Formats: sequence, C-alpha cells, structure tokens
Amino acid sequence: MPGDWRRALAVVAHPDDLEYGCAAAIAGWIDGGREVSYLLATRGEAGIDTLDPAVCAPLREREQRASAAVVGVTSVEFLDHRDGVVEYGTALRRDIAAAIRRHRPELLITLNHRDTWGGTVWNTPDHRAVGRASLDAAADAGNRWIFPELRTEQGLEPWDGVRWIAVAGSTEPTHAVDARPGLERSVASLMEHRTYIEALTDADPETYCRDFLTGNARRAADRFGGVPAVTFELFPR
Repeated sequence: MPGDWRRALAVVAHPDDLEYGCAAAIAGWIDGGREVSYLLATRGEAGIDTLDPAVCAPLREREQRASAAVVGVTSVEFLDHRDGVVEYGTALRRDIAAAIRRHRPELLITLNHRDTWGGTVWNTPDHRAVGRASLDAAADAGNRWIFPELRTEQGLEPWDGVRWIAVAGSTEPTHAVDARPGLERSVASLMEHRTYIEALTDADPETYCRDFLTGNARRAADRFGGVPAVTFELFPR
C-alpha cells in the first residue's frame, strides 16, 4: 500500500462495516501518526430484528463510537440515510463529496461495491450504493462545477487531493497491509458491537470476532507473501 499520505476518510454504510473489513490496518496507520476519520451513511437502525429502529439507532451509534476509539479514531460522522434502503444517486454523492471537502483526505477507504462477495454471496444494496458513490464522489469533490452549492452555501472549497481509493473486502485485491500490529485491537474493536453480534450468532462474542478476523488475515497471507494481512483493491487517481 502507498505510505506517503497523512489523512484518510473511511466511508461505509453501517456500524461494524469497518470492523469486519479493515480496522487492523487502520489501527496500524494511526500508530504511525496518520489521521483516519469515519463517515457512515446510516446508523444501522434496521440491523437487529428484535430492536425497534428508534431504539437501535442510538445504541449502534454508541457502539460504533466506542469501536472507533479502540483503534484510535476520534472523528465519527453519520449521514442519516435510512438503513437498508440507501439509494445510489446524486444526494448520496453530494453528502460524501461534502465530507471529502471537509476532511481533505489523500486516501479514501470504502467497502466492497460489487454485486457479490466472491461470486457466491449476494452483497447488500447499501454496501453497493455507498461503495459506488464513494468511488464517484472522490472526483465530485474536486470539481467546482459539480455540487457548486457545497461552496456557495456551506463554504466547502473543492478538494482534488484524493490520490487513492482503497476498497476493503474486495474479491479482487491488489494491495495488502500487515494485519499483525493492529489485529488484537481489531478484535476488540469488533467486539464493541456486542448487541449486534449477540443478535447475529449464538457463539461466544470474543471467539466469533477472533475467528472471523484472524481467519481472514490468514487467508490473505496465502496471496501476500505469507504475512497475515488486510487486503484492498486500490484505485489510483
């Protein structure tokens, strides 16, 4: 992965998306003195069948903020698009472009935007929409004639400084980050989503989180020099 950058913005659909995807890499980057901010399209309010969305949303927001803090992220923002029905389009692109202009990252991180996970499991509409909108918003943010209201109404000057977009969870990874320095914190970070995990599985939460994340890192090692890794598909700009 490129190392000559200082600021990153991670844009995903739901609480826990980054913890399932790339928190070990983020922990290592922050250890190295880089800044990483989180932007979530929803509060994950439709993610737990046994909880009413009005109850679920603030709970999942709290868990996400606690989860981010474990890896050293202090800036966590929510766009308040509706969980489960996020729509790809200009409204979503505008919101993400605005965040890019605010945070001025060189690296933009998002999650698998393709139709499937590995060609066998269908991806969710929210992941697809947010991933694709993030890829497009990197260019939108730098063009003064796209969403000019961001400048005239919000004072957000264009930012064409995104140099790479890194897609976590891609089935076509091109780059990898050593997961070992941040792996334990990534497990602890995912465990902060305890309410969601306990609704998802009957397994012991720590065992579930550790097995999932270490298993992914070990599988990546087969492709990337034997090193347990977090993988990304990198799109340069």
